[in-house]
Amino acid sequence: MNQTPYDAFGGEATVRALVARFYALMDRLPEAKACRDVHPPSLARAEEKLFEYLTGWLGGPPLYTDKYGHPRLRMRHFVAPIGAAEIEGWLLCFRRAWAETIPPSAMADTILEKVEALGWHMANQPQHAGEQG
Repeated sequence: MNQTPYDAFGGEATVRALVARFYALMDRLPEAKACRDVHPPSLARAEEKLFEYLTGWLGGPPLYTDKYGHPRLRMRHFVAPIGAAEIEGWLLCFRRAWAETIPPSAMADTILEKVEALGWHMANQPQHAGEQG
């Protein structure tokens, strides 16, 4: 029987820890300032939504889609300017939180690669020459 990433990584407790650490890093790391600045002062709602999204995306209960329908991530994020600095800050926080929360495995590496691609897919600002995207 194949285990979902959600189950393999530890379920709800692990996803909550991952998301909490991610937003704690975003609040503290100067390299994440551009990303933090496009968020509201309180990160509580964003934290809960990311928890709900990742839970379903990793193969757990479809909490996000049950509440909000299809994620439509790019459309929902168009209210915020997202360029290279915002993406790099977001990914830095996510990579660090991931490394601190998720045990190394081939599955973890595959998921992180997908997150990296998704992060760059969220760009809605022009990229400059030499930047990833």
